[in-house]
Amino acid sequence: MPKRRELVSMTDEEMWDFIESRKSIQVATINRDGSPHLTTLWFAVNDGKIVLETFTKSQKIVNLKRDPRIALLLETGESYDQLRGVSINATAELVSEVEAVHRLHTAVLVRNQPEVPADVLDKVSAGMAHKKTAILVKPERVMSWDHTKLDGIY
Repeated sequence: MPKRRELVSMTDEEMWDFIESRKSIQVATINRDGSPHLTTLWFAVNDGKIVLETFTKSQKIVNLKRDPRIALLLETGESYDQLRGVSINATAELVSEVEAVHRLHTAVLVRNQPEVPADVLDKVSAGMAHKKTAILVKPERVMSWDHTKLDGIY
């Protein structure tokens, strides 16, 4: 009989479809005292990698410069039989080169604000890129679950 984890795990295709379906991602970094710093960000998927961006002076970037470990969580579901999610433990690669940040920041903006013309978002990003850092997520451990696969049996 398969283990419960095997029953609820998503395939790679299901996982990436789920990730693409979400708008926000929970992001955890490690504070100087070892406690978690948890926040929520918009993201994009670029070349099969999750991309985040934030202000260079933010606590997330301060933490990642000191310790590049990062954890991400995407989830949905209001009842046990509807719970779905992906948890990623990873290493963060920080990107500070202004043109690269501009390109990645624009991708995040365009993905999350489709109602705003792309050229407007590009101009917004160009004006902010020098204040931002992009984060490329390099997964090391990925866990997924989709309790809808249990057909109500748990």
